[in-house]
Amino acid sequence: MKTKTLTVTTGSEAATVDLTSEAASFVAGLGDGLLNVFVPHATAGLAIFETGAGSDQDLIEHLGTLFPRDDRWQHIHGSAGHGADHVMPAIIAPSISIPVLDGALQLGTWQSIVLVDPNGDNPTRQVRLSFLTSD
Repeated sequence: MKTKTLTVTTGSEAATVDLTSEAASFVAGLGDGLLNVFVPHATAGLAIFETGAGSDQDLIEHLGTLFPRDDRWQHIHGSAGHGADHVMPAIIAPSISIPVLDGALQLGTWQSIVLVDPNGDNPTRQVRLSFLTSD
């Protein structure tokens, strides 16, 4: 297994960060296998979707609808509504896997690997890339 950890700055507001180019560079020339992408944080997740056509902002806005930032949450430390950030990874998982053939990610034409971070309290995230092969 080959692994690499990325440090990603997401800022002080809910954000999405496209990781596709970093992932593609990581697997380039590695042959056939499986790329696992993992974010070791309780308030962030990973998704595969089209970026740059408004979907990024749609996702952030609708997460706010699904998980309102108010006082309904049992988990109460941090900023107002922070408990919502801890529930979100049950919907947007902290890991994804992508097939790799001949050193290239096998994503669809419009698919991107995206870090989803609703938590403005933690502006820096770690993302682990792990390439698995049977060789």
